[in-house]
Amino acid sequence: MLEKARALQEQLTAWRRDFHQHPELGFQEVRTAGIVAAELSKLGLPVQTNVGKTGVVATLGEGSPVVGIRADMDALPIQEANDVSYASQTPNVMHACGHDAHTAILLGVAHLLAGLDDRPPGQIRFLFQPCEEMQDEEGKSGAMRMIEEGALEGVDAVIALHVASDYEPGVVYVKDGYSMAAVDEFYATIKGEGCHGAYPQRGVDPIYILAQVLNAVHGIRSRRIDPIRPAVISIGSVHAGHTTNVIPAEVQLQGTIRSYDEETRRKLWEELECAFGVARALGGDYTLNIVEGYPALYNSAEVAAVIREVATDLLGADALGKAEAVMGAEDFAFMARQAPGAMFHLGAKYDERSRPHHSPQFNINESVMPIGVALLAETALRLLQRLG
Repeated sequence: MLEKARALQEQLTAWRRDFHQHPELGFQEVRTAGIVAAELSKLGLPVQTNVGKTGVVATLGEGSPVVGIRADMDALPIQEANDVSYASQTPNVMHACGHDAHTAILLGVAHLLAGLDDRPPGQIRFLFQPCEEMQDEEGKSGAMRMIEEGALEGVDAVIALHVASDYEPGVVYVKDGYSMAAVDEFYATIKGEGCHGAYPQRGVDPIYILAQVLNAVHGIRSRRIDPIRPAVISIGSVHAGHTTNVIPAEVQLQGTIRSYDEETRRKLWEELECAFGVARALGGDYTLNIVEGYPALYNSAEVAAVIREVATDLLGADALGKAEAVMGAEDFAFMARQAPGAMFHLGAKYDERSRPHHSPQFNINESVMPIGVALLAETALRLLQRLG
C-alpha cells in the first residue's frame, strides 16, 4: 500500500500546490470543490456536490459496512509570508493549517482505492468538508452542515488525519479518548459611567473594574475547577477608550474557553458569569455572551487501535510517537459523535524554523503525503474487514 501511495507523490504535490496557490475561505471553496468533484468523477465514482453548502461526497463500493474518510478544504484569513513558488495568489488568504494537503491526500486515497480489485465488501465514503476553521451566521461549521444533510448517515466508522508542522516527518500520533478540546467563545462588556479623567470620583471607571474582573477570571482555573481536569480561559481582546483624559463608559472583551468533559465545560460557563459579576459589586454592570462551539474530539479506542496497527505494519513501531491530548479544537468532533471515529496527526515538519499552524510562515514537508494516503487507505480497508 505504501509503495502504491508513493507512486502518487508527483500528483499529490501538484494538487496540494494548486490548492495552496488558490486558497478559499470557509463556505467559499467553490474552485477547490470543483477540482475535487472533477477528479472523483474521472474515477467513475458517484459524486454529490454542494453538500453542506460547498462540500463534496463520493462513494466507492456498495452496501455495508460504511467507512467514512474526511478531509477539510478551507483556508484562513492570513497573508502568506513564505517565499515559495506556490505561495498563495490570493491576498490575505492562506492555507496555514494544512487543509490543502488534507484535500490532496484524500484525493490520493480515492485514486488508490478505486484502482484495487480486491476490496472488502462495503462502502468507503469520501467526505470533502468545507469550513472547519469557522462557523457561519447561524453558528454552524462545515461538519455540522454536512451532518445535517445526511453525509454521515449509515456510516459505521469515520477517520481523518491532520498534518502537524511541529512534529518530525512521518511520525504518527493517535490517542484514545479525548484528544482535542471543546472550544467556546465569549464576548463581554463591562459597563461603567464615563467621566473626565481628572475627576474619577464623578463616574464609575470600567477599566478599574476590569482589573478586578481579570483576577476573578484567571482564578477560575486555579481555584474553581478540579485540578486534574483540563481547562483554559484566555482573553484575547480588550478594547476601551480613545484618549488620555477621558474615562470611558465601557470595556469590551473577547476570549476563548477550552475543556474536555461536559461537566467542566458547563462549570467554566457558570464561573465566568460569576467572575463578571464582580462588576456589579463595584458599582458597574456587565453583559456576557457565551457562544457554544465545537465539542471535544473523542477518539474511539477501537478505531485508534486499527490506525496504530496500520502505522506499525507500514512504517514500523518507531513511527509511532507518544500522543498527548491538546487544547486545540476540531469540528471533526461532530463526525466522531455520529459514528466511532478517530483522527491521527502526521508529522510534517518543513525545516528547522518554527512554522506553527495559523501563522504566515506555516508550511509542510510534502514527502509525508503518500504516508497519509497509505495510512488512511489501509485503515479504511481493515475497518471494512472488521466491521463486515
